Amino acid sequence: MNYKEIKTLGALKKAGYQSKSIKDELRDNLRERIKTGGETFTGVWGYEDSVIPELERAILSRHNINLLGLRGQAKTRLARLMVNLLDDYIPVVEGSEINDDPLAPMSRYAEELIEEKGDDTPIGWLPKSERFYEKLATPDVTVADLIGDVDPIKAANLKLSYADDRVIHFGMIPRANRCIFVINELPDLQARIQVSLFNILEEGDIQIRGFKLRLPLDIQFVFTANPEDYTNRGSIVTPLKDRIGSQILTHYPDDIETARKITAQEAHLDERQTDAVYVPDLAKDLLEQISFEARNSEYVDAKSGVSARTSITAFENLLSTAERRALLTGADTTSVRLSDFLGVVPAITGKIELVYEGEQEGADVVAEILIDEAVKSLFPEYFPKINKLQRKDEETPYDDLLHWFFQGEGFELLDDFTDEEYKRALDGIPALNDLVKTYQPEYTKEDIYFLKELLLWGLVSYKKLNKQRFSEGYQFKDLYSSFLKDI
Repeated sequence: MNYKEIKTLGALKKAGYQSKSIKDELRDNLRERIKTGGETFTGVWGYEDSVIPELERAILSRHNINLLGLRGQAKTRLARLMVNLLDDYIPVVEGSEINDDPLAPMSRYAEELIEEKGDDTPIGWLPKSERFYEKLATPDVTVADLIGDVDPIKAANLKLSYADDRVIHFGMIPRANRCIFVINELPDLQARIQVSLFNILEEGDIQIRGFKLRLPLDIQFVFTANPEDYTNRGSIVTPLKDRIGSQILTHYPDDIETARKITAQEAHLDERQTDAVYVPDLAKDLLEQISFEARNSEYVDAKSGVSARTSITAFENLLSTAERRALLTGADTTSVRLSDFLGVVPAITGKIELVYEGEQEGADVVAEILIDEAVKSLFPEYFPKINKLQRKDEETPYDDLLHWFFQGEGFELLDDFTDEEYKRALDGIPALNDLVKTYQPEYTKEDIYFLKELLLWGLVSYKKLNKQRFSEGYQFKDLYSSFLKDI
């Protein structure tokens, strides 16, 4: 069908166009997508075997949908991607406020225009990119915003009585006729506003200032909600919940590999930054592990969740920390160091909600604890696990390294070390080099220094070494040497 040539109702009829509801439109296009093996929700990772099949079933069932999950679980992204299942264009009566179907008009304006002009009625074509409406539910949202209200200015200009339905100014929902309409954080919507959605979902009736209009609105509703909101800030009133066809639970990534894909896709990076800063794979894993640790931490409110945006903003901060060091030292390129993770603390503290114990510790301290816990979790994947209950005389692979620290005055890694100074400092510990060669002999040369740092931080997390932060960098020392030397 040539959209550019069809400009009147008569031409539309001759072309054999048949009206279709938006739910049927989504259903038919999804059927074709599934048959041909096409991807339905591009760029959403970790939901292939859980959320996406349920969402596809809901669309095939022509249901209005409620996506229920914690923050940062791609609920709004899923709703926006549904636009890709719409037809490229649909015909509308030109000038209609509510996207009237030329073959099934329902507004007074469209009906009168078609009665007057017949097959010469002008039509326009609405692209799918303009068929998505979104509203964040906040306490100040009114019925007038969503449904509509009487417009006194229109009444004055047209010299109409308030009893004439032409004085109505339609709200967002009627204007979203034949479109996808998303209401984010539905429980935050006041109960009386939720009540106004009942008949729209079920009967197609709307009431505006005493006008009862029979408008069978054709809308695909998608709601999003946070489980915490059901009890804390508000709730979905039962009759409205009953009219939502499918409620689908979302979740966070189940593994680091999936989390890394999400972070790589969503992080906003400058090309000069990515060219100048090399990020070891281990650093990427460690960054994602921080979010996994936060979701299980006793200091973090699990009901609030830890958004995927935590890793995304932390990754951006991590690269910026390394980039800043390179600029200060005059280097063209550099590599991310484990000590650079101090730069991700502001990204973590801004994204996590703490329980009482966490507030007592302080947000910055909790963020550093999460980094240490992430190191501790990844450590056994690269080096022998440290037994907490080992005997005092029991030999371990780390004895030579610990003895090196016991004999020395400590080891410092300064923030402003050039790459050469940084590598020279780590290479200056023979026992550290031997451990890495023994347990990771085939590890990539580009990442070996990050691995060496991980070994030091891991021994700190297992309380075999002591790590102190000072204004210019980190100092690693034997756990008891300073105490023994003072005796």
